[in-house]
Amino acid sequence: MAVSGAPGSGQVFGLDTLVRLRREQATSGGATGRLPLPAGMTAPLGCDAVAIPSRFGPLIVPRLPRVGCVYADEAHWWWIVPSDSDYALPWPAPAHYAPGAPIPEAARLLNRPDGTVPYTPPIPLYLTLCRVTGTTPDWSRPISA
Repeated sequence: MAVSGAPGSGQVFGLDTLVRLRREQATSGGATGRLPLPAGMTAPLGCDAVAIPSRFGPLIVPRLPRVGCVYADEAHWWWIVPSDSDYALPWPAPAHYAPGAPIPEAARLLNRPDGTVPYTPPIPLYLTLCRVTGTTPDWSRPISA
């Protein structure tokens, strides 16, 4: 699906672009800040964050094959994931998916991975969070007609 841009511009927007523009618009108002990336890191896939209550953080870290940048404030641990890691994936409560990675200014860096990208792989993070919270992954739930 594509939608034409401004009349006479000849520009066509794909669905991915429209979703990204909508998210940028939604996250630009009221955000308290963005997760700052450590020096030397790049985010070629964009950045979103998954906020998890801090009591779960220490239970999740040892279960992951790779941990990217993790930030924390008093109440939450914020995990950096590539943009759109919530596409067709509803994150289980009590997690909160934050497009654009807006966070409180008090958040501090807990983990900096080796390398140049800040991401925690989202599927292992999702599955680990499901296990720790006792939630059935969304794709494993029975479908009712």
